[in-house]
Formats: sequence, structure tokens, C-alpha cells
Amino acid sequence: MKKNLLAAALLLSATTSFGGGYQLNLQGLRQLAMGGTGVAWPWDASTIFYNPGGLARLKGIQVYADVVPVIPNTAYGTNMYSAQSKPQVFTPFSFYIGGPIQEGSRLAIGLGVYTPAGLGITWPDNWAGSNIVQAVQFSAIFVQPTVSYRVSDFLSVGGGFVYGTGTLDYSSTLPVETYVGNNDTLGKAKLHGTATGVGFNLGVHLKVNDNLQVGLTYRSQVNMGISSGDATFTVPTSVAANFPHTQFDSQLPLPQVASIGVGYRTGDLTLLFDLNYTGWNSFDSLRINFAQHTPAVQDLHEPRHYRNTLTPRLGANYKLSKTVALMAGACYDPTPVTNGFVSPDLPDADRIVGSCGISVKPLPRFTVMAAFEGTSSLKRSSSYDYANFAGTYQTQVVAIGLGFYYNL
Repeated sequence: MKKNLLAAALLLSATTSFGGGYQLNLQGLRQLAMGGTGVAWPWDASTIFYNPGGLARLKGIQVYADVVPVIPNTAYGTNMYSAQSKPQVFTPFSFYIGGPIQEGSRLAIGLGVYTPAGLGITWPDNWAGSNIVQAVQFSAIFVQPTVSYRVSDFLSVGGGFVYGTGTLDYSSTLPVETYVGNNDTLGKAKLHGTATGVGFNLGVHLKVNDNLQVGLTYRSQVNMGISSGDATFTVPTSVAANFPHTQFDSQLPLPQVASIGVGYRTGDLTLLFDLNYTGWNSFDSLRINFAQHTPAVQDLHEPRHYRNTLTPRLGANYKLSKTVALMAGACYDPTPVTNGFVSPDLPDADRIVGSCGISVKPLPRFTVMAAFEGTSSLKRSSSYDYANFAGTYQTQVVAIGLGFYYNL
């Protein structure tokens, strides 16, 4: 029984163990196609996310929308065993509306609704690590009303209040057997919670001249708090008293990000460079508090020791004609997850990202965009010491986005 109780505690350890793979940088298609760069150059209304200070640089009110289906795949293996995550498609989206309040105005306002986080993983039924995680998904949507002001031809500033809402779904097996007819199956554990949080997004845009622009941004940490989430267990009647259906509280920190970007245009070619500093060390431990306690269900406090990361991004935009532009980009995105904490809920590793895209302007006020991004993590052999679970992981992700914007 002691082994079963220990496993009951372990099943909760993966709940908020999200790494860099949960943070999405898909809030604008042109930026997506250019390696995630977007701090220095306000291409369209998606600058509400990438640099609120650039909103006052737009020529008028603009409506923007996109959707980016994301398809991840993760492989796990040891010398004696291998498993592949189940196919899944996630659909983060972005919607923005905003710009100067009237022609020539220094003041701009806008609203952004976008997905800053939203991936997960589902492993085969009863795989080798099912007592740690069978499936997990965390998704969030941010709503950001924004104000921007063009102080001068050189300087514009902006900022927005962020309200976040999201959901967490997690399941695992329990090493207690439930008999159904002549078959026996492992017990099940499920967690479901709704999270909310608040923060802000600030930006400064510097237009040195028509061909050289610089941006600085700071997106605050948003602590997504879960209150009165549901914890349910499917176990034999003989041990049901140790696994009561109860509620839990927790907190999922979405990290702060400080960025600097530089954009330079020569002829029809625009080159961009961004550097993102992400404060992952805010996730130094995992805490889950239960409303009801038993010998098998106790509050959890587990060290995580995530580290801050520095991500360089490169992008290029080439204006092929008055109506068509081509984009390409790349970045190297290091993982915040240190050795000893690589859990199968999202086995994060350093990632290499390549992207490309096209924009077409079939009408004077209407632009259509498409973008592709491919991500490959480096193969990583490491362990999850808390659960005494180790192996080699590699993740591949494909994202294909479609969208448009319209100048009112």
C-alpha cells in the first residue's frame, strides 16, 4: 500500500511542469514567417502583441485575424522500450483591431485577443510512464486592450492591460487495479481546472529613419491561478476512501519576457533581429493544495529549478512586387528545463526553428497571409528524478497559419 500512496503523490507532479514548448510565439503570421521577429517593425495590427508602441505608427484602424494549426509529435525511448505520442492538432489564434483614432492622430487604441500558451501531449494507453502522465493540456487566451501614443516622428510608446483565462486538463494511471468482468485495468486520476491571471505589455518604438527602426518591449509575468479545480479518481471500492473526489488550488506562472529588436531595410529587403530574455526562473517549484486530505492525497511542494533563457531570432521580408512579399526566418530557442527535471508531460529540449511565408494584397485595403514553421528539438537523454523515470526524447512540431488584415 505504501507504494500505491507514493505513486498517488507522483501522479500530481507533472501538473504544471510546462517548459518552453508551452509558450507560443505565434501571435502574428508575418512575424511567425520571419522566425518570430516583430519587436522593431510594426507591420500590422499584430504589433499590439509584439510591440504596443508601434500601434501609433499604423496608417489607420486595421482588423487582423489568423489561425495557426499546430501538430506536435514526441518520441520516447530506452534501450528496451519506445513510445510515440498520439497525433493531435492544436489551434491557437489571434485577433486584433486598432490603430490611430483618426487620420494623422498621435493617439492610437486597440484590442488584442490571442493565444500565448496552448499545447499538450497524449501518450498511448498504459504506456511506461502512464503513472506520471497519460495526457496533459494547458491552454490560455489573453485579452489586451491597448493604448499607444506617437510622441514624435522618432519615438512612440504604448502599453496594454492583460487579462488571461485558461484551462488545465491532466490524467494519469494509478497502480491500483479495477476489475471489470474478467479484465483488470489500472486506476485513473484526472485533474481539471480553470485559471485566470492579469499582467501587462509595454513597448517603445524608435524610428531612426525610414530604413532603420528599433523596438524595446516588456511583457510581465502572468500568474494563472487555479481555484477550486476538480480532482477525480477511479479506483476499486476497497481503497476509494483514500482517493476522494476533491478540489485543488494551484498556480501556473507564464513568464515575463523582455525583448529588443532591430530592423533595417535596404531596397525591397527588410532584415530583422530580435533577442528575447524569458524569466523562466519564476517557476522554481510546483505547489498543489487540496481541499481534502488523506494518507494518499496530500498537498504537494516540489522543486523545479527552471532557468532563464535568451533566444536570438532572425527574419527577412522581401517585397517581390507591389502586391506580393516573401518572408523567411530562423531561431535557436534553448530550453529552460534543467537535467533531472525532464518530465514526459512535456519533455522539453533546445529547439531549432525555421519558417517561411507569403503575403498577397489582392485589393488595396486587403492582405492575405500564409506561414509555415517547422520546429525540431535536439535529441535529449535525461531523467525525471522525482519519479525515477529516464529516457531519450525528441519532439517535432509543424505549424501552418492562414490569416488576413483589412484597413478600414
